Amino acid sequence: MMEFNPYRKINENRYREDFGFYFEDFEEGVIIEHRPGRTITRTDNTWMTLLTMNTAQLHFDAHYAQNTEWKLPLVDSTLTLAIVTGMTVNTISKKVVANLEWDKVKLLKPIFEGDTIYAESEIISKRESKSRPTQGIITVETRGLKQNGDLFISFSRTVLIYKRGYAPDYNIT
Repeated sequence: MMEFNPYRKINENRYREDFGFYFEDFEEGVIIEHRPGRTITRTDNTWMTLLTMNTAQLHFDAHYAQNTEWKLPLVDSTLTLAIVTGMTVNTISKKVVANLEWDKVKLLKPIFEGDTIYAESEIISKRESKSRPTQGIITVETRGLKQNGDLFISFSRTVLIYKRGYAPDYNIT
């Protein structure tokens, strides 16, 4: 994999931040650790349940949760899926044309308020688009890890990515 430089020279004394890999930058088998991590708060969990109209008491009623096997409110799994996906954007999909597929989502361990989560992605496959010569398709397996290293979520995601020089912002001055 080529070394990634997040700054593109615009002219003699000007650089532009240019985060995200282009299609050419991905290489099968490479694992990317996404940082920073994110500590999940009670507010995050409550807002997500309200936003998505998830009325499962297990996510927002601490008294109810005390009477479950978990003894604490569980963090809404759609929140952890969204945050882990978001953690990958700077590298995996900052230059995205479109998300094509999420697949094989596995929820392996619970997340509780106060847990800090991290993400990593392995490049599983890469191919040129047959119908879009300025774009390519990559598939990654993303894993969410708790602060203690426990794997709590995994999923595959396939995205359509611009090739270098073809992203809409590439030539904007």
